[in-house]
Amino acid sequence: MKLLLDEMWPPSVAEALRQRGRDAEAVAARPDLRGASDERLFAVGLAEGRAIVTENVKDFRTLATTAIRAGRDHPPLILTSSRAWPRANPGTIGRLIKALDALLTADDALEGERWLE
Repeated sequence: MKLLLDEMWPPSVAEALRQRGRDAEAVAARPDLRGASDERLFAVGLAEGRAIVTENVKDFRTLATTAIRAGRDHPPLILTSSRAWPRANPGTIGRLIKALDALLTADDALEGERWLE
């Protein structure tokens, strides 16, 4: 599975995942996506076959629910919380990289949404 990290996550996370052989991109590193609406990121995630890694649960869940009700596909969502993944904590980025790499290593198909713990 390919990943698209929402703007709250720095490009260094995607870079570290790519060094581990993963296909990961950060919105903050893509000029075509910086500052883009959630709707645009949702569409790009679907078009590129990327799961969206985001803390913006409310908005992305609403987009997924709307797509499901309309009978349309939607990109998988990997959801994080500021409580479990505090961005101000210097150790969070390393933990996030390990957790995402482990998720991508698992044999489970990534569909719908999944909370990253």
